[in-house]
Amino acid sequence: MIAVRLPKELEMQLEKVASETHRSKSYYIRKALEQFLEDREDYLLAVARLEENNPRIPYERVRKELGLDD
Repeated sequence: MIAVRLPKELEMQLEKVASETHRSKSYYIRKALEQFLEDREDYLLAVARLEENNPRIPYERVRKELGLDD
Protein backbone atom coordinates (compact mmCIF):
# COMPACT_ATOMS: atom_id res chain seq x y z
CA MET A 1 0.00 0.00 0.00
CA ILE A 2 1.16 3.51 -0.81
CA ALA A 3 -0.16 6.65 0.84
CA VAL A 4 -0.22 9.85 -1.20
CA ARG A 5 -0.93 13.37 0.00
CA LEU A 6 -2.64 15.52 -2.58
CA PRO A 7 -3.29 19.25 -2.61
CA LYS A 8 -6.88 19.89 -1.53
CA GLU A 9 -7.95 21.16 -4.97
CA LEU A 10 -6.57 18.07 -6.72
CA GLU A 11 -8.19 15.79 -4.17
CA MET A 12 -11.54 17.51 -4.69
CA GLN A 13 -11.27 17.11 -8.47
CA LEU A 14 -10.38 13.44 -8.05
CA GLU A 15 -13.31 12.86 -5.69
CA LYS A 16 -15.68 14.54 -8.16
CA VAL A 17 -14.53 12.41 -11.10
CA ALA A 18 -14.63 9.23 -9.02
CA SER A 19 -18.14 10.02 -7.81
CA GLU A 20 -19.44 10.92 -11.28
CA THR A 21 -18.04 7.76 -12.86
CA HIS A 22 -18.68 5.37 -9.96
CA ARG A 23 -15.02 4.39 -9.88
CA SER A 24 -12.61 4.55 -6.98
CA LYS A 25 -10.04 7.27 -6.49
CA SER A 26 -7.45 4.48 -6.44
CA TYR A 27 -8.53 3.46 -9.93
CA TYR A 28 -7.76 6.92 -11.33
CA ILE A 29 -4.50 7.25 -9.42
CA ARG A 30 -3.41 3.84 -10.71
CA LYS A 31 -4.35 4.73 -14.31
CA ALA A 32 -2.50 8.06 -14.11
CA LEU A 33 0.60 6.35 -12.73
CA GLU A 34 0.47 3.66 -15.42
CA GLN A 35 0.24 6.34 -18.12
CA PHE A 36 3.10 8.34 -16.62
CA LEU A 37 5.37 5.28 -16.44
CA GLU A 38 4.51 4.28 -20.02
CA ASP A 39 5.19 7.82 -21.28
CA ARG A 40 8.49 7.92 -19.39
CA GLU A 41 9.56 4.59 -20.89
CA ASP A 42 8.70 5.86 -24.39
CA TYR A 43 10.66 9.06 -23.75
CA LEU A 44 13.74 7.19 -22.53
CA LEU A 45 13.59 4.87 -25.53
CA ALA A 46 13.37 7.86 -27.89
CA VAL A 47 16.37 9.52 -26.22
CA ALA A 48 18.37 6.29 -26.47
CA ARG A 49 17.54 6.00 -30.18
CA LEU A 50 18.66 9.57 -30.82
CA GLU A 51 21.97 8.89 -29.09
CA GLU A 52 22.72 5.82 -31.27
CA ASN A 53 24.00 7.96 -34.16
CA ASN A 54 22.19 5.88 -36.76
CA PRO A 55 21.90 7.53 -40.15
CA ARG A 56 18.71 9.53 -40.57
CA ILE A 57 16.49 9.19 -43.61
CA PRO A 58 15.09 12.47 -44.94
CA TYR A 59 11.31 12.80 -44.72
CA GLU A 60 11.02 13.44 -48.46
CA ARG A 61 12.87 10.18 -49.24
CA VAL A 62 10.57 8.17 -46.97
CA ARG A 63 7.49 9.67 -48.63
CA LYS A 64 8.92 8.88 -52.09
CA GLU A 65 9.86 5.30 -51.19
CA LEU A 66 6.39 4.70 -49.76
CA GLY A 67 4.79 6.12 -52.88
CA LEU A 68 3.15 8.98 -51.01
CA ASP A 69 4.37 11.67 -53.40
CA ASP A 70 2.30 11.87 -56.55
